Amino acid sequence: MRVMSTSGGLVFAVIAAVSFGTSGAFIKPLLEAGWSPTAAVTARALIGALVLVPFALVSLRGRWAALWRARRRVLVMAAVGVAATQLTYFAAIQTIPVSTALLIELLAPLLLVAVAWATTKRMPRPLVLIGSALAVVGLVLVIGPGSVRAVDPIGLLFAALAMVSCAVFFVMAARPSDGLPPVAFAASGLVLGGLMLGLLGSTGLLPFTATFTEVPLFGTALPWWVPLLIVAVVATSLAYAAGITAAATLGSRLASFVALLEVVFASLFAWLLLGENLTALQLLGGALILSGIAAVRAEGPESISVDTVTVTTATGQVPVVASPST
Repeated sequence: MRVMSTSGGLVFAVIAAVSFGTSGAFIKPLLEAGWSPTAAVTARALIGALVLVPFALVSLRGRWAALWRARRRVLVMAAVGVAATQLTYFAAIQTIPVSTALLIELLAPLLLVAVAWATTKRMPRPLVLIGSALAVVGLVLVIGPGSVRAVDPIGLLFAALAMVSCAVFFVMAARPSDGLPPVAFAASGLVLGGLMLGLLGSTGLLPFTATFTEVPLFGTALPWWVPLLIVAVVATSLAYAAGITAAATLGSRLASFVALLEVVFASLFAWLLLGENLTALQLLGGALILSGIAAVRAEGPESISVDTVTVTTATGQVPVVASPST
């Protein structure tokens, strides 16, 4: 099987960041119209899954054994990478500012660096530390320096859980595929994740409301399903498929750093579609994030050790035996 180049992986990582970055600008009109976060996320996941399923079936070509072999990986992706990531984030923003929750969640790349440091007992090389510092400073500038302040501890806990869930997404996406195509992995994760979210909403554990009126978008009033469909196709189907493909090629560390560009693109889309301000500090922050990504990329492939056995491939070192930690 042909291995995708690192450049190809970076292209997919940027596509994922751009796609995920559109979600806020298109979800916001639905939330303002009366949709609960749980309802919006559930619809987003299930519609996105329906879009991907035909492509997943074609990519599998009847190789259902590959899906069965990856069942634990799919379940973790559905429960943590799809459902928990979004639920904990929305739970966090109930009591703390959105900017603070987003800043904490997007510290996932640093968590991956810290975990690698702790498990391998080897200090990250200078370029990784420099790239991490640049990315964090850039992230703070894009989101807003005022986001760093003392807030409700329960909200901080949920934001931290969102960060862990985000990190798990990249770890699961970077695991050896064992014959399961990325699009099939993304589709199956979205199907199960959407069903889990719908079940939580239907039990009344979380608010589950939706309205079916016109919403303001592109300077006019459009049917509610227009922004929902855009989010489902672009910010869900395309984003998850591209993100998983990128992580499988680049490894969890580099893919997670490139994913920080999501907040840059989210700010750009909010400026273009919602008329929100875009400041010079945010532009500087975007430049620093790019510099951080470049530093991590220049360091070379990460080394992932599982039971002390690693194998070198064209895109770096990957484990021969994977023992999921979640």
